Amino acid sequence: MSKNPAPCESLLLDNQLCFALHSTSLLMTKVYKPLLQALGLTYPQYLAMMVLWEEDGLTVGEISSRLLTDPGSLTPLLKRLEAEGLLSRTRSREDERVVVVELTDAGRALQSKAKDVPHCILGASGMQLAQMHSASSARSRCAATCRALSKAGGACLNASQPRLFVGASLLAKNSQAPHSFRKHALSLTFFASKLAPTEGDVSLTDWH
Repeated sequence: MSKNPAPCESLLLDNQLCFALHSTSLLMTKVYKPLLQALGLTYPQYLAMMVLWEEDGLTVGEISSRLLTDPGSLTPLLKRLEAEGLLSRTRSREDERVVVVELTDAGRALQSKAKDVPHCILGASGMQLAQMHSASSARSRCAATCRALSKAGGACLNASQPRLFVGASLLAKNSQAPHSFRKHALSLTFFASKLAPTEGDVSLTDWH
């Protein structure tokens, strides 16, 4: 009979910040589902519409950049929204290779119906608005770190990348952040400090 390998603290699933974010994203999508069904939208479609409600008349490339997705995978989604009468797609006069996306009257009108969605999500989260903003800010820092790592060619830390996990470190120290977020952020920061220790990194004794 094979024996289970010796547990490795840094490789425990529940200690991974990536899994915390991934699982939270899956659960949040489920919470969104009934709210968005009332709007006739899927979650990816809702994200695309929010981008256009924020700034209309963007190109497909600009929308995909905002959503951190590939333009090719975004096109079918936009075609579906166009078929639903919520937006239009036209070729740019300056460059026919560029497709400009604009809201229709129906698409703009849908914004007012969607205004209650964020309030419902906040209530379902059990968090205060300040806590939500704090968690969102930490997520943004973590995302920026991941983009930097991706451009650098991987998640290996070296002497030229001493503070790539500063977002996680700040979250671990933030008493306003949810307990579970701080726990996972601490694990990531502690693991990173062992690979490339830097002055001011959070330690296990800094958090409880």
